[in-house]
Amino acid sequence: MQYSTRTTIAAPAETVWAILTDLAAWPSWNTTVTATEGTVALGQKVTVSVTGNPGRSFPVKVTALDAPTRMVWTGGMPLGLFTGTRTYSLARDNGGTQFGMDEVYAGPLAPMVTRSIPDLQPTFDEFASCLKAAAEASARSAS
Repeated sequence: MQYSTRTTIAAPAETVWAILTDLAAWPSWNTTVTATEGTVALGQKVTVSVTGNPGRSFPVKVTALDAPTRMVWTGGMPLGLFTGTRTYSLARDNGGTQFGMDEVYAGPLAPMVTRSIPDLQPTFDEFASCLKAAAEASARSAS
């Protein structure tokens, strides 16, 4: 199972990256997130609580961090029985940024676990829309 979203953001990649990696500020611009903990840094754990699954937090580890183009978070069950890998990607595009977010589930228990996961596509699209709005507002105020 996999989810993906893409959007073009009228802001420099550095602006988008700064917003994306400021985890503490996520609840202020991202309607899909209710709380966050941790710091976005390679090898660090972060925890995100989302509106789509109230009362549940998702702890993940930052497994790749290549500013300002790529960030990967990985979480799941011990021994690789179930793994979720979320990749955030940014590419410069005519003064703006192409943003992508992909999540892939793998492992021997993935077929069973993914049956209990609701359709995340609307949430992924909403995340991208919120990031776009925040980055474009930031770029306008910096001009």
